[in-house]
Parts: sequence; structure tokens; C-alpha cells
Amino acid sequence: MQVGGYTVWEWLVLAEHEMLLFAAAFFLIGAIDEFAVDLIWLWGRLTGKLRTPHLFDEALTRAPLAGRAAVFIPAWREEAVIGATIRHALEAWPQAGMRLYIGCYRNDPLTVEAAIAAAQGDPRLRIVIHDRDGPSTKADCLNRLHRALEEDEQRSGCAARMVVLHDAEDMVDPAALGLMDRTLDEADFVQIPVRPEPQRRSRWVAGHYADEFAEAHGKAMVVRDHLGVGLPSAGVGCAVARPILARMAAQHGDGLPFAQDSLTEDYELGLGVSEMGGRARFLRVRGADGRLVATRACFPARLDLAVRQKTRWVHGIALQGWDRMGWGQNPAEIWMRLRDRRGPLTALVLAVAYGLLVLVLLSAIARSFGVSPAYQLDPGIKLILAANFASFLWRGAWRFAFTAREYGMVEGAMAVLRIPVSNIIAIMAGRRALVAYAGTLAGQLPRWDKTDHRDHPVLMQREQAA
Repeated sequence: MQVGGYTVWEWLVLAEHEMLLFAAAFFLIGAIDEFAVDLIWLWGRLTGKLRTPHLFDEALTRAPLAGRAAVFIPAWREEAVIGATIRHALEAWPQAGMRLYIGCYRNDPLTVEAAIAAAQGDPRLRIVIHDRDGPSTKADCLNRLHRALEEDEQRSGCAARMVVLHDAEDMVDPAALGLMDRTLDEADFVQIPVRPEPQRRSRWVAGHYADEFAEAHGKAMVVRDHLGVGLPSAGVGCAVARPILARMAAQHGDGLPFAQDSLTEDYELGLGVSEMGGRARFLRVRGADGRLVATRACFPARLDLAVRQKTRWVHGIALQGWDRMGWGQNPAEIWMRLRDRRGPLTALVLAVAYGLLVLVLLSAIARSFGVSPAYQLDPGIKLILAANFASFLWRGAWRFAFTAREYGMVEGAMAVLRIPVSNIIAIMAGRRALVAYAGTLAGQLPRWDKTDHRDHPVLMQREQAA
């Protein structure tokens, strides 16, 4: 049977060729982009500029703060984990100048009850009840916490020195608060690494977060800090100086620091500090025992939850971020924002690549029966394919190295095997993000499509010790 003068199998070969050109070209561009970051990181390590320092002053973990620290934790239906987070934070950070602000909703009594029970009479905890039903956006809940902080500052006549952001499922690091407080002497925004905790019940889905964060917060964010460009906030384990947060609030027409219609207000916060002339620092430090000072958390263990979470990231960073944040001024800033916003294109290229694998298999079967024509690849395409194959091996080696450094050799090997899992989740999240973004263009309001949390690093440690 012929269609348009070609047989079905000839059309199949044509589609295979065009898809090969598309995927190979964009894979090569991506490989060059990543290789440039690799070279900067390697040069920084060789020259000693990007080596991870060790914290030998362990007394810093309990030293008094230079000023008051307000820790914002928004919570919607987090009754399973908020108690563990509060208890651990109050114990890990004993400084009198620290105060936890837990943002709850009036229609979420279980989270409120769990937060009250975890306080155990500690006066440093303040539970703030939102005056609207949840869920709204996370940014809206943060703005409610900001109003509560302003009220406290007016009553006491003493302004906070910094605002620290965390999520309801976080396990804070004992050294983090003191480190951020000290670093704010020379910076306006500080971000420490995020360390996803391995989960025995989800080696593949939850595990791929460990692989990605190990490399992103071990290399990419270190390079961004070295280049002096804007640092996107992870939304947890980060501190912003109170004066610059007040300036950001004053710039907005509503006097609130976080854009309520943003899905990734944390990303905008980090870049916004740099756009206002503030200095941002990515603080990667190890304790005297070699333990990374980082925020530890359990990421989604199910495929659907991982896709939903990454959909929000891609939607907010790649699509909303393009609309809301622009591209910056200097070449390094433009380069990094391009990297931030490649999610939808990456999803498309990966989808084409996996579709190409199916076509190649069908073509091979058809050629074995003599019904499909054979074709020869051009020398230029062969060269590109060879470069992409070498790049794949190179990327696998880096993924192994960074994951093994934080989690051990076994997880390093697993990281290479989990690359297809990361790709599949990226494809599914990219598609959903484009659909969601199209909905907002049609007038739909964004909502806090949060992830359900049932696991917590503190609770996991108790289970392992039992």
C-alpha cells in the first residue's frame, strides 16, 4: 500500500531519519552545555576554588545568633510529618533567637493539632492560622507567615535578621542555622544543599531524586555560585536577609514578598535577590566528620506523585519563569536561565528519542523480512551519534561519581541504572506542565498541587534503630 507515492515502510524509514536528526542535534547541544559546566567545575576543583570546606568549629551549631531568625514552614494536610519536623527543628536549633512560624489553614484541623502536640510548650513555636480555606498556593501561605512576622516585629520593636524557608517534611541540619547566620554577614541570600534520603521501599522512583540532587547541588549550583549569577532557591534550607525581603515586598503592589500566583516562588526569590543587587551564596560545607551540612528530606516514592511534583517545577520554572523573570543581562545569567528552562524541550527530545528506539526496532524487523528499504547514514550523522554516545558514557560516569560520593558505591551504580527512570518522569512531567500552562493562559488560576508526605527522615531513622 502506498501513501503519497511512498509505501508505509518507506514513510517509516523517512520518519526514523528525521527523528534521528532532531534527537541527535539536540542531544549534542545538551552535551556541549553540560560539558561546559563540567569543565568549569573541574578547573575550580584543580585550582582549589571549588573545594568543599570542612567545618571544624562544631560549637557554631549552638552558638547564639547575631539576630533573630524567623523560620517559615507552610503546611497543608501535613499531619503525618509536621510533628517530626517541629520536634527535630526545636531540638537541633536550640538558639533563643530562632522562632518557628508554622502556617496552617482553618479547614485543616489535623495539621494544627499535630503542630500543637509537637510544640511541647516551647515558646519559640508560633502556629499561624490562615484566614482562608486551603489549599491556596504555597506563596500565599508564606505571605500569611510574613504578615505574622511583621506583626511580631511591630509589637516587639525588634526586626528579624533573616527569614529561613523550609517545608513540612524537612529534617534540618544542626549546623545549618549557625552557618547561614554567619554567612549573612557577607551575603543577602544563602542556600545550603538538599539531600534526598534513600528509601528502601522506593529504590527507583525516590532514588532518582538522590541522583539528581547529588549532581545538581554538588556541581551545577557550585558553578553558579562561582560565576556569581543568580541562585535559584530550593525553597528549603535557604535564608534571606530581612532587609532585602522587605525591599522585595515594597516593590510589589500588595506589599507582600511572594507572588501569590507563582508555582515556584522559591525559584523567583533566589533570582529576585540577585536582580535587586543582593549577593547570593551557595554554601556547601562538610562537618569535621565529613558529613554534608544539608537539609534532608524524603521525596515522593510513587511514580504519579513524582510526576506531579516535577510538573509543578517545570511549569513554574521553565514556563512561568520565562514570563515572570525574563532572561537577565549578562551572558552567564542568560546561559543559566536557559538551563533552568530547558525542561519542556528536554521532555520533547527524550520522547522523540524513545519513540525512535521503537521505530528502529520495527524497521529492523521489517528489513529482516525484506519489506523495508535499508539506508546508509551520512558520515556527519555518524560523527554526531558517536559524540552523543561518548557523551552518554561521560554523563553516566559523572552521575555515578556524584551519587557514590554521597550515598556509596552501590547507590552510585544504581544511579546509572535509574537514568531511564529520570527520563520517563521528565517526559511525563513535561507533557503535564505544558497542558497546565495552557490552562493558565486560558484563565485558570494556579493551585498548590502539593505532594502527599508520609515518610520523614527522623521517622525512618527510628525505624532503622528499632
